[in-house]
Amino acid sequence: MVEGKRIVITGGAGFIGSTLAQRLAEANQIVLFDNLARNTIQYDKGGLHPNVSLLQGDILDYPAVRSAFEGADIVVHAAAIAGIDTVLRSPVNTMEVNMIGTANVLRAAADAGVKNRVLEFSTSEVFGSMAYRVSEENQAVAGSAGEARWVYAVSKLAGEHLAHAYFREHQLPVVTLRPFNVYGPGQTGEGAIQIFIRKALNNEPISIYGDGTQIRAWCFINDMVDALMLALDKPEAIGESFNVGNARAVTTIFGLAETVCRVLGSSSEIQFKPALSADIELRIPETRKAENLLGFKAKVDLEEGIRRTAEWYRANRL
Repeated sequence: MVEGKRIVITGGAGFIGSTLAQRLAEANQIVLFDNLARNTIQYDKGGLHPNVSLLQGDILDYPAVRSAFEGADIVVHAAAIAGIDTVLRSPVNTMEVNMIGTANVLRAAADAGVKNRVLEFSTSEVFGSMAYRVSEENQAVAGSAGEARWVYAVSKLAGEHLAHAYFREHQLPVVTLRPFNVYGPGQTGEGAIQIFIRKALNNEPISIYGDGTQIRAWCFINDMVDALMLALDKPEAIGESFNVGNARAVTTIFGLAETVCRVLGSSSEIQFKPALSADIELRIPETRKAENLLGFKAKVDLEEGIRRTAEWYRANRL
């Protein structure tokens, strides 16, 4: 159990970071370091927990990052540019934030002498467009140069390599997680499930880009945070990368839209539009490593996750 620690979460006001902070807050001192580009904590009607503080800053600002990490026992690096629309609009910013920002975080953690854990996020997109039951040992796929879709994957893979270089060369206690399609209450910005749910709640048309046959495995945020908590606690996690996802919650994008409408009793029309870019045709994780080393196994099925997520959107009406 993680207790009595000073924990800095970059991107801590975002979806995953803020959910993790809620889980850790009772027994630890939490600093959320964030530029508030995606601000999930603004919807927390009860305000921040007394043990949680917000420090506004940017991971491209090394002195600010280094100052934030002073005295930290644990760093969770969740800050990044993500979301296909955002990546396509600004591939340069995506590369700079995800690579230079991660380099700043790792350097600052090493300079600050962070001893317990430095947890950083990679992505399932490092496995390319066809990824069936991929394990951590599967070869990463960068995608074709010049195709903007792969800018995100390349930038996150570079960060993962750098993190593990810090582990080997400087003994920084690094752990990497590769999330597979995380969704749930508090997700803002992009993400198919939350977009489909918001449209379905209003009986508005749901747009699918491409033919809808793309296959995904969907991981509920509570399961993701369970994996994070284990990765922060288990000594076996240090120096390792882990897939985190739910290989049982698998459906096509069209099947997802149909499921959302059925579960929520929506009359939304499902519409097909041309694909925006190169796409992921198949993405299903193999998570035995996380189960064997961490004791992690996803619990929340897709329909339950949709219902719980919809309850949050009904309450907040984004």
